[in-house]
Amino acid sequence: MTVKKPLALVKGAGDLATGVSLRLHRAGFSVVMTEIASPTPVRRTVAFAEAVYNGKVLVEGVEAVLAGNEEDVLDILSGGKLPVLVDPEAACRAWLDPDLLVDAIIAKRNLGTSPADAPAVVALGPGFVAGRDCHAVIETMRGHTLGRVIWEGEAIPNTGVPGEVGGKAAERVLRAPGAGIFKAHAEIGDMVTSGQVVGYVDDLPLTSSIDGVLRGLLRSGLEVSPGFKTGDVDPRAAREHCFTVSDKALAIGGGVLEAACALLGGVRFQR
Repeated sequence: MTVKKPLALVKGAGDLATGVSLRLHRAGFSVVMTEIASPTPVRRTVAFAEAVYNGKVLVEGVEAVLAGNEEDVLDILSGGKLPVLVDPEAACRAWLDPDLLVDAIIAKRNLGTSPADAPAVVALGPGFVAGRDCHAVIETMRGHTLGRVIWEGEAIPNTGVPGEVGGKAAERVLRAPGAGIFKAHAEIGDMVTSGQVVGYVDDLPLTSSIDGVLRGLLRSGLEVSPGFKTGDVDPRAAREHCFTVSDKALAIGGGVLEAACALLGGVRFQR
């Protein structure tokens, strides 16, 4: 029997899903990601979802490429890159037949993932119960349990309050002041001050509530609703953090890798 790389299907390609995909890729998995037609990542510099708009994207030296069909996926994988498919329902699972499926959509609810989807099924954060919706859940709440594997039960419920970074929590997240089309007025990596305009929703200004570095900002031209997350200001003001995967994403990725190894350990793969 020929031993080859196990195949992981990651649903979602935002910044947390990108951290997961990077860790799996670096650990020897072949990784395929799925996305919606108009993804809305805020941390665009570290999100493989940007391949949907640009055709390809490079994050920490790893390239993801937009794929249109099964043949594209195989070609991209053979080149050591990560395919991204526009496939909101993850219908590609039928022909991919993955060894590992990771639900990294971060929808705070189960949109259709089942333990029957793959030999190992792992889900991120609240909205999933281990043993019912998947084989394992990974804690996504910042704090002592971040990245831990949950084999029974569920993650900490969503509080609606972002985790604290540099002493700031809700105030570090930028949200749309109304409904309309978003237009950026700053760039990721810019240093901003409290009250500074960083974008507009139609004619309504979007301002920062704190001083720091603009770590994330929504792509211009996307339609948003009131309260929609449009940006992220990091009060630690380390510009280099804007262009590398976060500690949170890496911790969650480590949890996924631990669960995958526990569920698939000892299995020999023939593809």
